[in-house]
Amino acid sequence: MKKNTVVLGTQWGDEGKGKIVDLLTDNADAVVRFQGGHNAGHTLIINGQKTVLHLVPSGILREGVACYIGNGVVVEPEALITEIKELEKAGVNVRSRLRISTAAPIIMPYHILLDQLREKAKGGNAIGTTGRGIGPAYEDKVARRGIRFGDLLDAKLLHEKLTETLEYHNFVIENYFKHEPLNFDKIYQQALSFGEQLKEMNADVTAELHEMQQQGKSVLLEGAQGSLLDIDHGTYPFVTSSNTTAGAASTGTGLGVTDISYVLGITKAYTTRVGSGPFPTELFDDDGKMLAKNGVEFGATTGRPRRCGWLDLVALKRAVQMNGVTGICVTKLDVLDTFSEIKVCTAYEVDGKHQQNFPDSADSWEKIKPVYETLSGWKSITKGITEFNDLPKQAITLIDKIADYTDTPVHIISTGPDRDENIIIKNPLLG
Repeated sequence: MKKNTVVLGTQWGDEGKGKIVDLLTDNADAVVRFQGGHNAGHTLIINGQKTVLHLVPSGILREGVACYIGNGVVVEPEALITEIKELEKAGVNVRSRLRISTAAPIIMPYHILLDQLREKAKGGNAIGTTGRGIGPAYEDKVARRGIRFGDLLDAKLLHEKLTETLEYHNFVIENYFKHEPLNFDKIYQQALSFGEQLKEMNADVTAELHEMQQQGKSVLLEGAQGSLLDIDHGTYPFVTSSNTTAGAASTGTGLGVTDISYVLGITKAYTTRVGSGPFPTELFDDDGKMLAKNGVEFGATTGRPRRCGWLDLVALKRAVQMNGVTGICVTKLDVLDTFSEIKVCTAYEVDGKHQQNFPDSADSWEKIKPVYETLSGWKSITKGITEFNDLPKQAITLIDKIADYTDTPVHIISTGPDRDENIIIKNPLLG
């Protein structure tokens, strides 16, 4: 029986979701992005060739697979058009296979400007956003003044909505931030142009996904960022502006929760984070530098260096619980090949007491010290291994530790960046 599977990150993003979606798409009929925007960066390496996707679903590199951008995704049209053209230049057929939800919110120029002005005004207290307008676009959506993809295809409606919305934002831009207001005509004409270029991909994504359901086809639902960046359940306020957990797969596509039969949680064999916010296991020593070097830890979207640290099992367990994770995929195992000792955080120390609870307030994070368990490293090459029993026994011990602590089986292990460098214990789409 074919299955509908959610693939999401269980840390602060950058877990390697794009590669795993691409891997699993070999057995899927469609891939749909359900939240986030072009602040995501999903890197795929196929036969040594690197492709970074920001809005287009990671299934686009598999011929014959339908790709959808759901209503939960905020779309910056210029970024999407640029990405489509780059893929087409590389010989990928995009326009006949990509569909964009009519209800997807559009990131407008004033969203980007506001995002950057706010971060600049916060100075040292900045959240660390990518400055791409994601947050302000979601704000407009919730405030019910957002421009949606379908609006770009109706000149009169777009004019009416943009008039009201731009007046509101220009007031803030001019009077609060003391910045020059944006020009209505320029934004309006640009938006119409984007709509004209993208109109052939306009679709009722929810209806098409349910039609696929009726035909017995399987869908991969691709998340962006990571669970610990969820606007409700993450390390607030140092979070993204969307729900990054499994529940968003339903609200961001229109599929029912009972249509989803498996949730695959992606986790690195260590932990990274980009931007500001708490990070209990962050390393500032040679081990941290080695993780960054071995893992080539630079953001696919921003190019910013990622903060690196040991695997935080306390945080991982919370992510597993709140997503209802069925199975775990451990990525970048080979990054640990050079370490003689490997640490995992199994508890937090707060005011001298050990706890295994994930903090629920920002103040609590400041008091946390990680409690580590030290495991033996393997000091041998795991890169490219495709059979579980071929792993060093120390690596198997680490995998078992992850499964035991989270009470969740590890079903996939990535042993390198390329499409074929994996150990597949269980394929979610094949049972």
